[in-house]
Amino acid sequence: MISSPETQSGLQHTLKSEIGCSGTGLHTGETVSILLKPAAVNTGIVFRRTDQIGNGAEIRALVENVVEATLCTTLGNEDGINVATVEHLLAALAGCLIDNVIVEVKGSEIPIMDGSAEPFVFLIECAGIVAQDAPRRIIEVLKRVDVEIDGREVSLSPGYGFSVGFEIDFDSDAIGRQDMNVRLVNGTFKGEISRARTFGFAEEVDQLRRMGLALGGTLDNAVVVSGSEILNDEGLRYEDEFVRHKILDCVGDLYLAGAPISGHFQGYRSGHAMNHEIVRALFADPTAWRYTEMPMAVEPLIERAPIAATA
Repeated sequence: MISSPETQSGLQHTLKSEIGCSGTGLHTGETVSILLKPAAVNTGIVFRRTDQIGNGAEIRALVENVVEATLCTTLGNEDGINVATVEHLLAALAGCLIDNVIVEVKGSEIPIMDGSAEPFVFLIECAGIVAQDAPRRIIEVLKRVDVEIDGREVSLSPGYGFSVGFEIDFDSDAIGRQDMNVRLVNGTFKGEISRARTFGFAEEVDQLRRMGLALGGTLDNAVVVSGSEILNDEGLRYEDEFVRHKILDCVGDLYLAGAPISGHFQGYRSGHAMNHEIVRALFADPTAWRYTEMPMAVEPLIERAPIAATA
């Protein structure tokens, strides 16, 4: 490993040391805990259920392992072992350029914390980040792919680095129509996206709980909308916090491609299921993408040297 205070964007990264936290599961309402552990080159992101026995307790963070997308992203394996609400942690790992980590989970869900990715970014920074002696492999989008289902639209198209454009349109005076475009470089995720919290509607709470969802949801871990009002005493962190959180979810869901994406994501009224579908659509067309490697040299995140194609 190469330990350096300067992020080396051409290299893979892992954590310098182990670090953990505990909290409430948003949907189960149970107390759950996680331990983030350094991992070797090319390990990727692996979830390990420590409350389960045997090798079947491991689940790789890949879109092919998505088993549910209702209100959160749930991963599972062939043995029926699942881990839910992974998207905020995955977004933090993506935003902090972490390629390799073992996430030990005691419980069936990642803790919701405050409903954003900021607590996970804090954990990662406290653990420290180290560059590893191997180049990052990224997924370069070569041509546009689209998915449209029931008036919801998503696309991936070629672009410099990774950027996200997102538009939401809710029949709610408190939310309405919001849109944002952001290029995720030079700390943009931490500074502009990571603090945006998940949100829900007060009138839907009873129905969700009858479905076994949102059992751990409170005003401490979600923005709750009732008509034209925000019920949280502190209000919103941003005027457009809702679309920022949708971008946060998107960053986490797209990291299930198994590597960083070089291209532009555009979404209209997208959610977890649509985010997963665009990754599947990209992989389904071998002419639409290729693996590339970043150069080994140290470089600032705001710019990137040309990338070279690999098999």
